[in-house]
Amino acid sequence: MTSKKQHIIRVVELFAGVGGFRIGLEGASDAYETIWNNQWEPSTVQQDASLVYKARFGPQGHSNIDINKVETKNIPDHDLLVGGFPCQDYSVASTLSKSGGITGQKGVLWWQIYRILHEKGDKRPNYVFLENVDRLLGSPAKQRGRDFAIILASLSDLGYTVEWRVINAAEYGMPQRRIRTYIVGYLEESAIYKKIEDLANWVLYDGVMAKAFPLEPKSKTASFFNIEGSISNVSDNFNKGKKSTPFGDTGIINNRQVYTVDSNPVYDGTYMTLGGNLINENLIPEEFFISNEDLPRWQYEKGSKKINRVSKKGHKYVFSEGAMTFPDSLDRPSRTIITGEGGAGASRFKHVVQTPSGKHRRLTPIELERLNMFPDNHTFHPDVSDGRRAFLMGNALVCGVVRDVGKSMYRFIYEKEPISSRPIEMQRESEPKLQLNLFTEEKTVFVNNTRKKVYSLDYNKHVLIGFVKPDTQDYFLDRGSTKIYYTGKTKSFPSTVALNKLYYFMPYIKGKGIRDLYLIRIARIGNKAEIHKESNDRDPRLVFELEFLESLPEYVPIKLNIFNTYRDTLLGRIMRDDI
Repeated sequence: MTSKKQHIIRVVELFAGVGGFRIGLEGASDAYETIWNNQWEPSTVQQDASLVYKARFGPQGHSNIDINKVETKNIPDHDLLVGGFPCQDYSVASTLSKSGGITGQKGVLWWQIYRILHEKGDKRPNYVFLENVDRLLGSPAKQRGRDFAIILASLSDLGYTVEWRVINAAEYGMPQRRIRTYIVGYLEESAIYKKIEDLANWVLYDGVMAKAFPLEPKSKTASFFNIEGSISNVSDNFNKGKKSTPFGDTGIINNRQVYTVDSNPVYDGTYMTLGGNLINENLIPEEFFISNEDLPRWQYEKGSKKINRVSKKGHKYVFSEGAMTFPDSLDRPSRTIITGEGGAGASRFKHVVQTPSGKHRRLTPIELERLNMFPDNHTFHPDVSDGRRAFLMGNALVCGVVRDVGKSMYRFIYEKEPISSRPIEMQRESEPKLQLNLFTEEKTVFVNNTRKKVYSLDYNKHVLIGFVKPDTQDYFLDRGSTKIYYTGKTKSFPSTVALNKLYYFMPYIKGKGIRDLYLIRIARIGNKAEIHKESNDRDPRLVFELEFLESLPEYVPIKLNIFNTYRDTLLGRIMRDDI
């Protein structure tokens, strides 16, 4: 790094997803500055991850183009290249024997990382920091460890010394039992490279990963070996005919020489749990609760099974699986979030918790974000559904792991303690409030509905019931055709209410209940001074622009269950009078 760039580490983020690497690095030090990022999801029209990334971090430096089509000359020079390169071809979502490994459709995206590093030439970054699934070390099934050997040999040939570590985030106090392989490389002549002396000591005691995540080696698991031959020869012959991978869960490569060992974590700090990241059940939207009618289906999916089956070739066999903890334990870190976590359908792999009142429910998008150590509502976007938000978290990483590696790298580069003005929150509120800084522009519009000339009520649409203060009751009692409803200041509005789902609004009149039904034409962020200029009240609030539809025959008394001010429910529940 040049002196002009001292204490600024320019970052390029590939396969950026919703920005887990960026959050982790920014949580480590203000020195990390993401100057360019790329996120492209093939075979999908709506680019949800890209939408979220731009909403949180802004459009500057963001690329939503297939990385195969991005020319290296259009990627700015940088100091650190990061990315969780796609791993679907050899992830736990499919059996290892069926996975395509690095030659599969998405595995080949590794070569885009290699291409960029290679084409940068003498301007290639000093450091790389990559993430992948743990089974990368043994992929593919027919040639154990070949894929990882290709990656290590490729980086070594480019001049990097590379260390890796398989880390279970929960074993270092984080709230999810997510196991991933983290790869960190140091280019020759970089500040960190110059500090490496003995490979084994670096991995076990002295290095970046060892300082971030202390370990102890397992007895009789250490080995040294060389990865020999061209990359083509490595692909054809590495470990051929062997039943197990030669790579332990910890290791390093320098000039094609590998030191590797299996290890146990060493950690004596506090532990975060699933229960410690849950939201008060009074704020949970109703669709996340499991009805008594549906509960047996969930219990069946979570239970042990022995099922007689017949293969395609006519062979009879017994499919069996053991029982899972149901509901999930609140005093432990969560299980790994998978991409299929969203949706109301019963599933063996989705999380289910039991509330203090005894009800069972699924996890909300905010809670899934917390288990990956993202900020609350990080994946919120008016055009992204709850199911897709869950999918995005199933693809994400635990930001705390990136943060701790980022801190360690900073210490080695600058030999001083890192400081961050954007630390990752460790304690989360059970009653989270809407944070305005989620939105890059105050004029964000969450809802934009148009009333049809001939309309019919949709009982499956969400209706927000909002308390009307005494000084504005007359305004809502006159049944005018259009109204504006201001919430309290946005920092006091519950962030569990999915604003992009809202369609109807009903004002709650104290001592009476609800009667009048409005269409929410627009829901946005604004302030009272827009209309009442004399008030000089410019504090940001949620603003609902309403159009009157019709009234119930009489007032219906209800309970406002969110801060005693709001209720988010379905219109059908009001019309059936069972609230």
